[in-house]
Amino acid sequence: MRKSLLALLLLAASGLAQAQVQLRDGYPERYTVVQGDTLWDISGRFLSKPWQWPEIWHANPQIANPDLIYPGDTLVLTFVDGQPRLSVQRGASRGTIELSPTVRTSPVAEAIPTIPLGAINAFLLDNRVVDSAEDFARAPYIVAGNQERVLSGRGDRIYGRGQFAPDQSAYGIFRQGKTYFDPATHEVLGINADNIGGAEVIATEGDVATLALQASNAEVRLGDRLFPTGLTPVNSFFYPSPPTREVHGTILDVPRGVTQIGKYDVVTLNRGRRDGLVEGNVLAIYKTGETVRDRVTGEQVKVPDERAGMLMVFRTYEKLSYGLVLNANRSLSIMDKVTNP
Repeated sequence: MRKSLLALLLLAASGLAQAQVQLRDGYPERYTVVQGDTLWDISGRFLSKPWQWPEIWHANPQIANPDLIYPGDTLVLTFVDGQPRLSVQRGASRGTIELSPTVRTSPVAEAIPTIPLGAINAFLLDNRVVDSAEDFARAPYIVAGNQERVLSGRGDRIYGRGQFAPDQSAYGIFRQGKTYFDPATHEVLGINADNIGGAEVIATEGDVATLALQASNAEVRLGDRLFPTGLTPVNSFFYPSPPTREVHGTILDVPRGVTQIGKYDVVTLNRGRRDGLVEGNVLAIYKTGETVRDRVTGEQVKVPDERAGMLMVFRTYEKLSYGLVLNANRSLSIMDKVTNP
């Protein structure tokens, strides 16, 4: 009874939906949240399939954000009519409440995130995907450096040409990087924009803007492109969930430039919003089976793919997405497959 539970009923707009939840061997009856925990970590303490957390949490599936929990809170697992239910004993003076889809007034910044944001925050500052080469061509660009310099660095004044929004003063400087192609169809899925630095518009005259170069991690060149800063931050409090559609994709790249992939590495996938992926979707990773020579027949034989890990999507684009590897039981590689968990 501790391992397998009866179907758990969730009330949705369309009626009753059923899903079977399996508790992990040795699950705790109580757990006190500590600094550094993530929702995924805690889910894995209770459940064999951590993405089923919303079902044991008793949250309304129409609510996008989960109830927030904080360091010092204690989660208590009980059974009501044979079904599991979690309540939380709030740390300090918050009291004890049942987890339910109600608004919390505690500061969001204190709540634990779904995944370890420290593993991706630095990455997000330096990476952006642009849908096509035409998007690069339309963006404003560096037309000149101060005193006719070809290369510029932090503290220099530079000049950009193009359409600058009157209410936008901060711009990132990017250089066209790797183009991603679908390995099966060869369709262009997007282009990685390599971050070069950041600048602030201090004056405009016609289509030429004067900018102060405030930060650079490489020499800024003529022709580098300018894109507005202020990308939407990662939603720290989404629920882990399986995709609502069948997804069969491939790991295209590891932006930090390694070939062997492990826990908390960021990977680029050849599937995005048009394929039904949303932030929080969990995907299983399958190690692509090698092709070997059959020594008996002499034929080339591909051995089966083997399940080797799990990732969670944290940023989606139209045709691509970024995922964070949450666990891996063997070294992963580019061209390994991802699919529904």
